[in-house]
Amino acid sequence: MISANKEYTLITGACGGLGGAFCRELSLRGESLFLTGRSEERLNALKSELPEDTLCYPCDLSDGESRRRFFEEVDRAKISFRRLVYVAGVDIQKGFERYTEEGIVLQARVNFEGAVSFTRAFLSRLDTKVRGEILYVGSVSGIYPMPYFALYSATKKALEQFSSALRVELRRRVNVTCVLPGAIPTREDIKANISTQGLWGKLAVKSPQAVAKASLKAVSRNKRKVIIGFWNKLMRAFTAMLPLSWKMKFIAKKWSKTEKDAFLQEK
Repeated sequence: MISANKEYTLITGACGGLGGAFCRELSLRGESLFLTGRSEERLNALKSELPEDTLCYPCDLSDGESRRRFFEEVDRAKISFRRLVYVAGVDIQKGFERYTEEGIVLQARVNFEGAVSFTRAFLSRLDTKVRGEILYVGSVSGIYPMPYFALYSATKKALEQFSSALRVELRRRVNVTCVLPGAIPTREDIKANISTQGLWGKLAVKSPQAVAKASLKAVSRNKRKVIIGFWNKLMRAFTAMLPLSWKMKFIAKKWSKTEKDAFLQEK
């Protein structure tokens, strides 16, 4: 049921493990949710687990026309928002020469272009009676350039920088936060990838529920950027003074041993 008196939280990537964790955490707090993801079937299945006032509509964030249709639906429903949680992301990991054109376009558009596009559309539909919130899910992978994860790392860095600049422009009316989690064990290929990283990989992992709670806390406090997890913060502090060439050599050695490319097959 749609109410003119409600301000909704818009969650992208709701069909994924982390997106679902945000949905469940916010629903427990009594928030009204508007969910989007690529799969209408999976959105409806998630919606059935959530409160009756939950709304959903599918959107391919890599497609400008699909984004336009999504916000036409929002306007038809006369929705106003108070929070954007941009969770959606494509985490293809492999040597760049092994990419397809489809993989390049999908990862670049979902990870960055979609976030910028949704932000503009969200701001034009923000309830002016409340202080808004924008939460971007970045990644510790964006802290340094990452061979064999180069495009993902670059798009997450771009998202972080966009977030930092935007928060200055919107400081009087919107909290803007970019959180940087490490690995989150949501899909089987991610779990397998974590296992190849040994002890440090296991220590750096945080559950989707823990990441969602920490992220919402960060944006409520209007933090600019937050690295999630003690071990991820320790890693950043420990490696900060090392030469970048050393760090990239170490990263290349580890990441060249594994690949992740399940996203294109998931709908």
